Amino acid sequence: MTDSSSLKRRRPPKLDSGASLASQVLLPITEVEELRAAASSPVLSEELALTLLERRDLPAHVIDDLAKNGRVMKHRKVRSAVVQHFKTPRHVSMPLVRRLYVFELMSVALTPGVPTDVKLAADDSLISKFGTISAGEKLTLGKRGSARVAAGLLNDPDKRIVEAALNNPFLTESWVCKALLRKEPSQILAHHVCHDQKWSVRKDVRVALLRNEFTPLAQAIIVSQSFSLAMLKEILSQSDLPANIKQYLIDIAEKKKSKQAGSGRS
Repeated sequence: MTDSSSLKRRRPPKLDSGASLASQVLLPITEVEELRAAASSPVLSEELALTLLERRDLPAHVIDDLAKNGRVMKHRKVRSAVVQHFKTPRHVSMPLVRRLYVFELMSVALTPGVPTDVKLAADDSLISKFGTISAGEKLTLGKRGSARVAAGLLNDPDKRIVEAALNNPFLTESWVCKALLRKEPSQILAHHVCHDQKWSVRKDVRVALLRNEFTPLAQAIIVSQSFSLAMLKEILSQSDLPANIKQYLIDIAEKKKSKQAGSGRS
């Protein structure tokens, strides 16, 4: 049986003013109960909550207490900071992701130390908003968002957004290929990739272009010349290009091979 003196020793100190909280949130991490009391305080301000969350050594249960503090969690910056703290428990961060705004989600997805599953949840939330956000927000996401978000914007009907996404510093070759090979690709993406100096020269991207039904004929001819006849036939066997274009590309390649063979015999 626990005696009254033991209970008294473990009871958190009473916090009744902003002034006392200002010093409370800076206490050593060993003073866990005092930090928990500060996180739960009904007079905790947005500024002090953010100060508390700047501490990377903050225990998970202190963050959990803060997340239950309805008064301070009304502030957008606090919600975002809670999600971005690497010690925030998943049962706290995951529901909060759905309450963040577009650029807060982008920040979560790009912040080092945020758990991978939380970043993916932020990306998923952003992608689900594509149909409701403005073109200006999409442009910013295309330029500065994560690779996954930029890839999702590659099939946008607005050419400005596609170009912004293609220039995203996080975008990788594999994401460009996935966008070109999706079940219902954009009608303009292949055109832009063909004219992009960075992506148009990548071998795997060229393969994807030859499998994309919307790759313009002139560019398809140029791209097809990067491959041997045997390789071209293999690529086109899995292509969505119109049958007559595929045959035309093969015919060109066969004539080129025949010409080269003739030159070799002369």
